[in-house]
Amino acid sequence: MVFQEAMGWTNSHLHQFRIGDALYGMHFDDWPEEELHEVEFKLADVAHAGEQFHYDYDFGDSWEHEVLVERADTIRPVLKFAVCLDGANACPPEDCGGTSGYADLLEALANPAHEEHEQYRRWAGEDFNPEAFDLAATNAALQRLR
Repeated sequence: MVFQEAMGWTNSHLHQFRIGDALYGMHFDDWPEEELHEVEFKLADVAHAGEQFHYDYDFGDSWEHEVLVERADTIRPVLKFAVCLDGANACPPEDCGGTSGYADLLEALANPAHEEHEQYRRWAGEDFNPEAFDLAATNAALQRLR
């Protein structure tokens, strides 16, 4: 959930983590036999500072992330979950078709003369700004996790 909240996604798609030789996932329907149930592990126990791992979200759109653990600190007791320290740009909207679909969306939104500009503007929302990032809103969403 932390990754979905940080990205601004709805957690409405399957996802998995590949850390070293281990696969962690949701145990949904016919999960792979080797998949470990993600809720039984904390990130700090399976990945450490300097290590990289892979996070895949929405297998249909194939959002593949390479994550570098830069630091693993104990958080202050007043904070319930992870804290985002920095970010850039808006998260691609759910179900936009992966990287190629997102590129098409950005192209259409950037050009008011594009034949699909109005359709994409309505679909993405009138206020969608691909360059926007709100650190305070991201951290508020992370702290609302249960």
